[in-house]
Amino acid sequence: MGNPPPLSSAKVQRAAELLRESQHTVALTGAGISTPSGIPDFRSEGGLWSQYNPMEVASLSVFRQHPEKFFDWIRPLARQLVEAKPNPAHLALARLEREGQLKEIITQNIDGLHQRAGSSTVHEVHGTLDSLTCVSCYTTYKAGDYYDAFVSRGEIPRCTNCGGVLKPDVILFEEQLPLTIWKRAEKAARACDLMLVAGSSLEVTPVARLPVTALNAGAKLIIVNHTPTYVEERAEVVIKGDVAEILPRIASQLLDNPKR
Repeated sequence: MGNPPPLSSAKVQRAAELLRESQHTVALTGAGISTPSGIPDFRSEGGLWSQYNPMEVASLSVFRQHPEKFFDWIRPLARQLVEAKPNPAHLALARLEREGQLKEIITQNIDGLHQRAGSSTVHEVHGTLDSLTCVSCYTTYKAGDYYDAFVSRGEIPRCTNCGGVLKPDVILFEEQLPLTIWKRAEKAARACDLMLVAGSSLEVTPVARLPVTALNAGAKLIIVNHTPTYVEERAEVVIKGDVAEILPRIASQLLDNPKR
């Protein structure tokens, strides 16, 4: 394989200019923003779904009928997610938010790395591993209270009230997105005047349609991703490459070189 093309300084500068001009920027992030933190992708070549059939390990029907299959599958992933650290891409978005240049993040990820990096307004449309809910009485628990027993000893988490199985608050196949959070994500897409897509191939619906929602409402679009996306021809800037390199450069261009 040849070397990747050099990162265009002009594109970085243009992305920074768009952020400077924006009054309401929203970021949409996918698995590609967390792979530099050591978290495996699901859909790319060599990703988790090339090793497992998701309907056999991560569907709602499997969880209801054979929860042990789901927990056996997710145990090593849970360890990776808990031990992962935010990478420079997460930190760059958190910096942009602190400086008032980014209003909200919509993420497809369940790892919580945006929050650990310091971002405060994050819409987790595919759920989170940070909490668990009883499938019988719907009591919610903090996942950290069950982490050692689950990861180290392989115990299936159970409700202390009724003994029911605790389901991590992640969205499984056959399951609807959390309505309240999804409505917030749609509202953010309609309200923004600039959407920054980072680390998402925009293949999973309905999240993949959010950039078009933003564009149709008059927003501009920046895409930073390794692989092509279906909406590139409508984007103002498209940068192919490593988000952990590109997003810090965009943030630095904007924040360390203030317009005089």
